[in-house]
Amino acid sequence: MLPAFGDLNTDVIVDGLNNPWEIVFGPDGEIYFTERDGRIWKLSEFGDAKVIQTFPKSGAVEGGTLGLALHPEFEKNKKIYVYQTNLELEFYQNKIFSFTVENDVLTDKQIILDGIPGAPWHDGGRIQFGPDEKLYISTGDAISPGLSQDLSSLAGKILRINPDGTIPTDNPFESSPVFSYGHRNPQGLAWSTNGMFVSSEHGPSGELGYGHDEVNIILKGKNYGWPNIVGNSSDENFVNPLIHSGQSTWAPSGMVFYDSDKISSFSGKFLIGTLRGEHLMVVEINDDGSLISTEKFFDGDFGRIRTAQIDHDGNLYLLTANGNNDKIIRISETPLENVEKFTSQESGDDLTSLYILIGVVGIGIIIGLVALKRKS
Repeated sequence: MLPAFGDLNTDVIVDGLNNPWEIVFGPDGEIYFTERDGRIWKLSEFGDAKVIQTFPKSGAVEGGTLGLALHPEFEKNKKIYVYQTNLELEFYQNKIFSFTVENDVLTDKQIILDGIPGAPWHDGGRIQFGPDEKLYISTGDAISPGLSQDLSSLAGKILRINPDGTIPTDNPFESSPVFSYGHRNPQGLAWSTNGMFVSSEHGPSGELGYGHDEVNIILKGKNYGWPNIVGNSSDENFVNPLIHSGQSTWAPSGMVFYDSDKISSFSGKFLIGTLRGEHLMVVEINDDGSLISTEKFFDGDFGRIRTAQIDHDGNLYLLTANGNNDKIIRISETPLENVEKFTSQESGDDLTSLYILIGVVGIGIIIGLVALKRKS
């Protein structure tokens, strides 16, 4: 992957955050974003942001308050959706909630989907409404790789549901929200203007080798191989990735298809934030699904990039995930006039080390409980 260079203007519009995870743009210029440790924010105008919902800290290393999506008819019904990791008794579980936005408060909390296995790691978490106005959900394998091949489990999948949580009749598996399976930890979802569905996915970090992060073209009902295969395979039962990282790692995360001409060098390409790679991956794909090119932008400039999204005017926004003084950065070809930066006073320090300890203890408790049940 070759580095790319260009003169682009960058403005920090929010700083002082702790692991922001998702950002979405309302019809009236308002911006909503999440922080993994339990906050949903609303930025009404530059320099003025408020917390509009909080969740208890999950204690998960990679879980928490993650994906965020606005209903396709948000302007009418004001419905917003969030992917949240909960610690219930000794087990983690991921759920999709919906709320109604009323000024600066979220009301009418409803569970849209639950029963998604969770864990300290590999919780997936991206939610996105597709061109068909169905809600797509990426879920991780919850550190139980075999669940990715189990069609009775919601772990290690890309799911598809109606906005009210019911199952579309044209899903590939009867009475199931599963759209594709065999995923390890998919982190990004995006569609091109011609309907090509692409996802980014984290590869193994020791359990079955290392590296092999993936960018996949997602097809209805298909099996993407985890944990049976890593990288490419000649087995026709599995779909090979469009590209993978080999023995190195990018840790690709949130992504968007850039369907604007506001930044000419990005037009018609998929933009993917990378965590370990610390760059914006720019991927161009032919309509037939073949790869044209991959490039790196902002290599090392901002550290870990959690996601890339665009507003209604075609401006690009990046969220950093360094765990300390994280930022929301606006990218444009022209400077933003009269921008006033907002600095969070509510975001605490990164608690990843504590969460890792809690996760290890939690796994030990689970193993102990299983052992006791077997003895009894």
